[in-house]
Amino acid sequence: MKMGFRWFGSRDDPIHLSDIRQIPGVSQAVTALYDVPVGEIWPKDQIARLKREVVDAGLGFEVIESVNIHDDIKIGLPTRDQYIENYQQTIKNLSEYGVKVICYNFMPVFDWLRTNLSYPLADGSNAMAYQPKMLTDDPNELIRQIMDGSKGFEMPGWEPSRLAHVQQLFAAYRNVDAEKLLANLKYFLEAIIPTCEQYGVRMAMHPDDPPFPLFGLPRIYKNREDMLRIEQLYESPYNGFTICTGSLGENPKNNVPAIIREFVGKDRAPFIHARNIRFMNAEKTAFHESAHLSADGSLDMYEIMKALADNDYEGYIRPDHGRNIWGESGRPGYGLYDRALGAAYLNGLWEALTKNKK
Repeated sequence: MKMGFRWFGSRDDPIHLSDIRQIPGVSQAVTALYDVPVGEIWPKDQIARLKREVVDAGLGFEVIESVNIHDDIKIGLPTRDQYIENYQQTIKNLSEYGVKVICYNFMPVFDWLRTNLSYPLADGSNAMAYQPKMLTDDPNELIRQIMDGSKGFEMPGWEPSRLAHVQQLFAAYRNVDAEKLLANLKYFLEAIIPTCEQYGVRMAMHPDDPPFPLFGLPRIYKNREDMLRIEQLYESPYNGFTICTGSLGENPKNNVPAIIREFVGKDRAPFIHARNIRFMNAEKTAFHESAHLSADGSLDMYEIMKALADNDYEGYIRPDHGRNIWGESGRPGYGLYDRALGAAYLNGLWEALTKNKK
């Protein structure tokens, strides 16, 4: 198992690579070229510069999160073929610099959604939260709330240049239901997976967050059944999944350790996002992010890590969204301190579980 840490680059992340290098057990910087417009080819010189920066800091450069999918591909417009060709070239370019896994998602309009980016917790920290009763019916109002709560940082999946045209996006997706979106994903995978196989780069699709439909938009990666369908769209270990414990765990019907056992067991999950959440109501429809400890949330992180250890997991993992603690005021969900504590906790579980197997 290789522990990583998401990093948003030297120009837009208050966390330095030297900080990440000091977290025990962290060997990878999970990053991306955030200034390349979605759909364009990632230039080799920029990839080389980013890798050099990461490697010079003593970290690995093997996982990219994310190479985002242009909306024309998700919608199924005639222009998608050019964007798919660009994506194929980006895969080739990344492979030249040692990238092994690309995380991506196939969510329409909103990559993830929360109703509060700094929900106050009893211990004095704050975290991101989702409460259905706080959800506005107006997408523009939701975007404004996210932007206001982002503390001036550009939130992944909420790029202002793209969301400035949200009404046009909703109109473009009007005739895209779940079956159509799945068909468009199949078209995309049939085009790129042979390239991935040729160049040794595995795709790792991220689940919908939250894992249920919102604003009438379809969701196609919500549970085990969805994963089986996506797996069958193109049978290859290069057509894989990012198993995000928080995203799947937001639906209490999902047995996250069992999902891990199944898909890691058949080598279809090269990337794991490990985070905990706590449900806020009896119906388990509202939640907030929590510290990674099992006792602090509603997910059993011990059982999650045990599912990985029992299957001798050799892929990549990173601590996911953390709280803001100790006065830190960085990008919501992506502070240094709580995610560092999460990495240490996950590594501690891993050491105990793997030594106990011997």
